Amino acid sequence: MDKKLLLKSHFHFIGIGGIGMSALAMGLLKKGCSVSGSDLVKNNETNKLEKLGAVIFTSQVRQNIEFVTSKFTNRLINFVVSSAIKPENEEFSYCKEKNLSIKHRSEILAMLMRTYTALAIAGSHGKTSTSTFLSTILELCTRNSSSITGGIIPIYNSNCHLENTKYLVAEVDESDGTIDKYKSDIGIINNIDFDHCDHFSNLSEVISSFKSFAKNSKKLLLNFDCETSRKNFYSNCNWSNSTAKNVAYAIIPTEINSKYTIGKYYENGNFISNLNIPIPGLHNLSNITAAIAASRMIGVDFIEIKKNLKYLKLPKKRFEFRGQIDERSLYDDYAHHPNEIKETIKLGRLFIKQKNNNEFQKNRLVALFQPHRYSRVKQFNKEFAEELSKADVIYVTSIYGAGEANEDKITSKIITDLIYKKNKNVSYINNYYEVSKNFYELTQKGDLILNMGAGDCHNFWSILNEKNN
Repeated sequence: MDKKLLLKSHFHFIGIGGIGMSALAMGLLKKGCSVSGSDLVKNNETNKLEKLGAVIFTSQVRQNIEFVTSKFTNRLINFVVSSAIKPENEEFSYCKEKNLSIKHRSEILAMLMRTYTALAIAGSHGKTSTSTFLSTILELCTRNSSSITGGIIPIYNSNCHLENTKYLVAEVDESDGTIDKYKSDIGIINNIDFDHCDHFSNLSEVISSFKSFAKNSKKLLLNFDCETSRKNFYSNCNWSNSTAKNVAYAIIPTEINSKYTIGKYYENGNFISNLNIPIPGLHNLSNITAAIAASRMIGVDFIEIKKNLKYLKLPKKRFEFRGQIDERSLYDDYAHHPNEIKETIKLGRLFIKQKNNNEFQKNRLVALFQPHRYSRVKQFNKEFAEELSKADVIYVTSIYGAGEANEDKITSKIITDLIYKKNKNVSYINNYYEVSKNFYELTQKGDLILNMGAGDCHNFWSILNEKNN
């Protein structure tokens, strides 16, 4: 769609409040399009969109579609959906009934990417963090970069920063098989893992999906430390945190603590510089290495990159410190896959170790986990139990279904029963209101509480604050 046609278009998003959909809506507003959308509740992102001129509906009924088609008669109207929108959704079904123009969200992002030199971040884990680090580096070093991601980037305080720039950092999603829609100048694959069991049956199908993405990338940047990527893909542009040999870019860590990471940076096996990075965790170091590598691939000066590393911050909901109540520290993390929980608990242990050395004799790591999707719990219940059991105390809430039908009658009990065999300090708690109600009985002073999940679990801090005020 060319610029003139874009300016004559109206886009209505069914489910506009989602983090990915709201980013696209904001991007189109910044491009000069008119935008409307619906969701069942308003949130920070819909409020931002309203301030920019979007029309927001807090219901999803056919009358919304009738309003849009009658109000914007002088524009080409497109109705945008994500894979989360079910066929029975009243707006969606009415659009199909009337043969209105329906676009999948991936088509909109692909359209926007075509107007930039696109750096696309893909992978099973770490996409939002890598997108955030790359966006920050390019913003500070080039002042010529836009971003559209699935998380809130601190430097912009937004999931979308779309301007008339040369570069676009785009987070692309493999979860529903639409990743083959995206064409990029540099395609980055962080890692490949089996996930999204509602769409993929096995790891081979996931790999095939990423192969489509790789085929559509002019240059490919790969994580050498990911065995699945290494065995199934080839590129002379790759990065590692375990070796500087046979890779284009490497940061070999010499110290990782709860506040920063120190490492030696190499290019093509040659030592370049020591780096002090204000982000802890080996998984975060991998994401940062990818961001530096992508920046170097487009010619960003290394001295500029090094100078600006001190400004790197994690995106929201990635080991995000939410506050302290009566000497109990609460962190939010988006971890919802066993391997993500593994890394988050490792990082929590790093924080506990430092606290034990400096402040307390004994601190506990308390894992508070909201499972996400019945299909994921069914597939990975043993792996969830294995990783969660490594916390000192574990509380598991009911499953956030994310619109899935629970055909197999899966409950969180399948996880808690398995955890109990390894760690007796585990309990099922129905919801976050119950956790809040019994907060002081469930926790003790000095606890580091990791609240993990991809559902509505991140409202916990607000619920807890309401109770304590």
